[in-house]
Amino acid sequence: MSGNNVLLTAFFALSSLTVAQTWEREEVTFQTIESRARDLANKPYVAPNKDALPAWMKDLTYDQYRDIRFNPDQALWAADKLPFRAMFFHPGYLFREPVILNEFTGTHVQKVRLAEAFFNYGPLIKKRGELPSDGGFAGFRIHAPLNAPDYFDELAVFQGASYWRALGKGQRYGISSRGIAVDTGADGAEEEFPMFREFWLKKPEPNDKSSIFYALLDGPSFSGAYSFRIEPGDDTIVNVDVVLFARKEVKRLGIAPMSSMFWFGENSRRRFDDFRPEVHDSDGLAIRTSTGERLWRPLTNDTGRLEFSFFEMEKCEGFGLLQRDRRFSAYEDGEAAYHLRPSLWIEPTSDWGPGRVMLMEIPTSNELADNAVAMWEPAKKPQPGDRIEFSYKQHWSMTEDPALAGGRVVATRTGLHDWQPEQRTIAVEFSGGALGKPDEEAPTAMVQALGEAGEKLKIQGIAVQKLPEGRFRVAFQIVPAVEGTKLADVGPVELRCALKRGEDFLTETWAYRITP
Repeated sequence: MSGNNVLLTAFFALSSLTVAQTWEREEVTFQTIESRARDLANKPYVAPNKDALPAWMKDLTYDQYRDIRFNPDQALWAADKLPFRAMFFHPGYLFREPVILNEFTGTHVQKVRLAEAFFNYGPLIKKRGELPSDGGFAGFRIHAPLNAPDYFDELAVFQGASYWRALGKGQRYGISSRGIAVDTGADGAEEEFPMFREFWLKKPEPNDKSSIFYALLDGPSFSGAYSFRIEPGDDTIVNVDVVLFARKEVKRLGIAPMSSMFWFGENSRRRFDDFRPEVHDSDGLAIRTSTGERLWRPLTNDTGRLEFSFFEMEKCEGFGLLQRDRRFSAYEDGEAAYHLRPSLWIEPTSDWGPGRVMLMEIPTSNELADNAVAMWEPAKKPQPGDRIEFSYKQHWSMTEDPALAGGRVVATRTGLHDWQPEQRTIAVEFSGGALGKPDEEAPTAMVQALGEAGEKLKIQGIAVQKLPEGRFRVAFQIVPAVEGTKLADVGPVELRCALKRGEDFLTETWAYRITP
């Protein structure tokens, strides 16, 4: 055998694919992906051709698409007994934009070709034609032995625009993340959904503890290079490094955006005909500023209107949409398992500069779509030609408070009696931190109403009550400041509440907007 043939055989031995692939000598680094993103930004944006797929793939119904399943025996790296595996999504149905997938090592790269051998086609697929050789995929998912050493669970899935989701041990899919948000909720602008056009998946080494891959993002206003390093565990950590190039000015750029679902919870005044006590993937927004202040904003779905909340700061230490209530009895849903949905906490690992956390709440009458969006909006708007670099760490967690410590809000309740129509009672419950220490002075409550609407309210009857399980409840009433006026005339009001001991804050600050 000649030297060239030996070398060629070695190249093919690098891959576990059973379909024909071609290795090429090339070093893939984050810098090479950044260079490609820069080249894209210097050219006019060209949208992917959604009509390029064959008709039988475009016309797939929801049930037919679900009847196409990846063959686990064909998983990338399965035959090599490596710590991670990759499986691919078939193009078609709603997923018509081709996503190019590549596998790479320290010295070589090969494109993963779309092939029938990857998939099992179920009985609902009555007619199908040839697969286009350049059709690409709809996305991919990474598998690892997350819950048991001998089974490869789903760890993360990348499918649709720039969306992804990840799981830690014992978790169920819920909240979603995406690369960037462009003009989300911006007045007079249509939201853009840039997509990950191409991925490069690094072949793992036998002792690797993390899965590494790169992505190329492209859209009308931005192109970008992304580096992902996923570390599976009880809390799965996703390390994200990003370089963006701005094609044009936008009204709003959202960094580290996430979207979740909140239908109703214990704080909801708007009730629905449902057998479950609560239905949500997340129940609040947590924020930590560089000054040490910690905020908790419970999610709501009461007003029937699109709602925005903004929290400005010089530096963000972290934010996230969290699922704090982990009791099965809070949801009574063994199928959806909302008590096992992960929280998503964002920890900046570079200096993001001044800006604000934005929360957008969309009214909904069901649990079928995400309706709560959180993101970081930089104070400085990118200009055409700008290079924007940032990094962060994602915690996909079921701990009570990922990356947060101290006393926290665990429940928000509100009610109004028909014999006191102009007096609303609000109860906020706190737990954790130094609250439960014995032989300590009882905490006191700080309660405020902010802004012009707050001046129209009077807060009365503030009481702090110790509850079982180490909880403390702050209960108070809000009434019109002017006798004879109505709560309905006050309008939306911002309330704040926290527990203190002397001058020391024992808890985060409950930040709530309510229309009395």
